[in-house]
Amino acid sequence: MKIQRLLLALVTLFLFVADTTIAKTDGRKWKLVFSEEFNQPNGSQPNPAIWNRHKRRPGSWSHWISDAEEVAFIKKGRLICRAVPNTSQPNDTARMLTGAVNTRGKFNFKYGKVEVRMRTNLKQGNFPAAWIVPQPNGKLPYAEIDIVETYGTRSVAAHTVHSQYTQDHKGNHGEKNNFRVPINIKKWHVYGVEWNDKQITWTIDGKVTGIYRKSDNQEKLVKGQWTFDVPFYIILNQSVGGGYKNAPDTSETYETQFDWVRVYQ
Repeated sequence: MKIQRLLLALVTLFLFVADTTIAKTDGRKWKLVFSEEFNQPNGSQPNPAIWNRHKRRPGSWSHWISDAEEVAFIKKGRLICRAVPNTSQPNDTARMLTGAVNTRGKFNFKYGKVEVRMRTNLKQGNFPAAWIVPQPNGKLPYAEIDIVETYGTRSVAAHTVHSQYTQDHKGNHGEKNNFRVPINIKKWHVYGVEWNDKQITWTIDGKVTGIYRKSDNQEKLVKGQWTFDVPFYIILNQSVGGGYKNAPDTSETYETQFDWVRVYQ
């Protein structure tokens, strides 16, 4: 009897593991190719085999990025990214320290589905994001797919795609490349992108919330309307500022929690 129970337990475990490797969407089968559940011990740093601490660069989202442990760490099976007042690094001129991680050079993928389960806060100046950008490989055209980003006190999830064409033409490109969805961002949601050689589709909790398609206009394609046929890597970050009238309170602490990240192909 003990052997039978053991066999039953092993079969159940096998079925559970197998089930986590396959997701079905609209009748299609997806195979799990990347899974980060953030199950390291409390207080540890993100797994260095998967994640880099993002480097500080000019720009509204990255100009205060820090490698301080207090702005990116594991707690209760989640990645915690924070923006905090800079009281610990007197030689750093940044008014705040912000946390960001990426998989550059460690994991990238071309086409598939990526999902991120996350929640954040409603505070003036809040500017977190989960997004993907091309893995560097020589000179690449400009491209970016924002899985989700939010701004300040607005209960809105924003999806945006940037190509060389939208970048060159700014707001005068005649393409709908931004989708904003009213949602309670303080609650857990699964934000996703499905991406192939014809279109990019965003989802929230499995429901389609935006679609951006490859143009059939050859002139637009020559100018870089579709720059997404290369491998991309993942970025997760808590920033502040960004967006319209979204100045941060530099005395406050901002926090975004990432429960897991999964990629299917």
